[in-house]
Amino acid sequence: MKRVALLVGLAAAIGYNNAEAVDWNWKGDIRYRYESTFKDNESKDDDHSRDRHRMRVRFGVYPWITEELSAGLQLSTGGSETTSRNETFDDSFLADGIYLNEAFVDYHPMFLNGDVNVILGKRDVAKTLIVMKDLVWDSDITLEGATLQYGKDADGKEKDGVNAVLGYYAVNENNGDDKAAPDYREVDGYIVSAQLAYTGEVSDLSYKIGAGYYDLVNLDVKRSDDPDLGSKPDFDYRGKDFNIVELFASVGGSITETVPWKVYGQYAFNTASNDATRSDRKYIEDDKRDAYLIGLQIGGAKNPGEWAVSGEYVTIEKDAVTFLTDSDRNGGSSTDLEGFKLNATYHLVQNMTLGATYMNFSKIDDDSVTNHLLQADVVVKF
Repeated sequence: MKRVALLVGLAAAIGYNNAEAVDWNWKGDIRYRYESTFKDNESKDDDHSRDRHRMRVRFGVYPWITEELSAGLQLSTGGSETTSRNETFDDSFLADGIYLNEAFVDYHPMFLNGDVNVILGKRDVAKTLIVMKDLVWDSDITLEGATLQYGKDADGKEKDGVNAVLGYYAVNENNGDDKAAPDYREVDGYIVSAQLAYTGEVSDLSYKIGAGYYDLVNLDVKRSDDPDLGSKPDFDYRGKDFNIVELFASVGGSITETVPWKVYGQYAFNTASNDATRSDRKYIEDDKRDAYLIGLQIGGAKNPGEWAVSGEYVTIEKDAVTFLTDSDRNGGSSTDLEGFKLNATYHLVQNMTLGATYMNFSKIDDDSVTNHLLQADVVVKF
């Protein structure tokens, strides 16, 4: 009996009670998707559709360790594409791979009233940056690096008022092919980002307005030459630079107590120089630097029985943004496209929604080939 009491005392002395007090915050979601693509080609009559059944699973824990320290660890399906966590059903029922999708620590010192977050590691892009929609960043990306936030809470949601973000994110580590060469130097690919936004209300309207700057450094690669950058989409950035300025805004209100509305927009412009220093490098074309997204959403689908519908028009010129934008548009080409996206969501029962999305995209200067995409989703969150 004395030995038991001694063990209990030792456990308390080394902090066992503190470990038990941690709020673990388990979270996850499962999405089942039927996806059908069809290429409408004026020069051919036999462009059949591609039909796929796909699954995305994410499961993680987000412990609140102390008043000033939290963390996150999430596993997911996917892993072969930078901009997708989907797993396609196509391998004769083999077990599917699970990958590390998030792993970060978040220090929010209380002497700054919890308004500042210092985040180190790999985290969901929408919780790391201020993201309006997917013109610049695909929603499945998890950025890797260091982030300083002001005005976001520990869950990554923007508070009312001023929001600001500074970040450094490693894209590719490259030690070079010939370290003995006299002109050898390490050239790593990375992104430096800076954002400023304001969220507020005027009368019965809520609004958000902001801007971002993203300097993508040393992405002097062709995708097929570096498979570590993901399998889709294809791209060739040899000799190109991306210094992207993004402007975004939204305004919304309520039609009824359960039916909100929102109008939103994004504009992105690549400000990088178009100079090429070698004959084998490609210029950035001055008239192909812009990207636009405008949309309207009605409804929120937050509770059972509620619904939401939305529509977006998107134009992305060839040198405006990178492969990190949404990869579902125009058959996965990401840039040099224009078209529209329609979506409908219905909240069937608690924590379960049904959704349908239709995309219609083609190249900006060539509409002879139109890519149609239909996605039907069942999503369960827990």
